[in-house]
Amino acid sequence: MSKALTSFALVAVLTALLMALSLAVARHGYPYGVIGVKRLEGIADAGSFLPLAAVYFFSALLMMILPIRAAGIVLINAADAIFWATIVLFAAIVGGLLARWAFGQGGALWALLNWRFLFVAAIVGCHLTMNELRRNILLRSLFFVIFAAVTLACLFWSFTA
Repeated sequence: MSKALTSFALVAVLTALLMALSLAVARHGYPYGVIGVKRLEGIADAGSFLPLAAVYFFSALLMMILPIRAAGIVLINAADAIFWATIVLFAAIVGGLLARWAFGQGGALWALLNWRFLFVAAIVGCHLTMNELRRNILLRSLFFVIFAAVTLACLFWSFTA
């Protein structure tokens, strides 16, 4: 947990510094600053977490039914990588919004109230409790169904409105 928080904080600070640099360069009238802002904003979309959540919860579903060795392979090579990608992507979004806020765009932080960021919380919460879910056969069966439903929802539901 502390490694995840440290990684989140470091990526958020580094992204905020790069966004601040880009905003400062753009404020001085150089076109390179706008290019930097657009590149950093290109990843700053809450909708980016839908496909990540679909793949993560499908791998979690597999971990519920596979034997321990195969589940470990899925955990290390898929779920863990998606967990860290989610941490990095969300930290980059937060860092960019903090830099915009620091440069006088007070409404920038309201973007964090997008309900699609709940997928970040779901991925992180699931990843941190995966051991408990695998230990208990009742929880394993229950979360197999939940993970199947969430995977299908993330994959096929439009989530508009």
